[in-house]
Amino acid sequence: QVRLAESGGGLVQPGGSLRLSCAASGNIFRINAMDWYRQAPGKQRELVAAITSGGSTDYADSVKGRFTISRDNAGNTMYLQMNSLIPEDTAVYYCRADILRRGSWSFTAYWGQGTQVTVSS
Repeated sequence: QVRLAESGGGLVQPGGSLRLSCAASGNIFRINAMDWYRQAPGKQRELVAAITSGGSTDYADSVKGRFTISRDNAGNTMYLQMNSLIPEDTAVYYCRADILRRGSWSFTAYWGQGTQVTVSS
């Protein structure tokens, strides 16, 4: 059994900051790519930021310069530091990871349950 759990969401004023965490637990042998997605009401889920096991990162144009993705490979944890938040960042944020379970021969994509981020005055 593998589980991804997000934390750190909440209500913040425009211009504020939040730090999201995604902790992977369970029967894990290795984790490859990890990503943050978000889904706003009435919109499709979109990729926000991605990080490889080697630490290479990529960002959606809408968050470049404001968000920073990082990971702690030893702790199987990923983070998203969000600064200069704007109302358009309001969404449910999900983490996703490609995980190789012990005893398995292939990687499987796992998703967290999501954490709500609301940017409002």
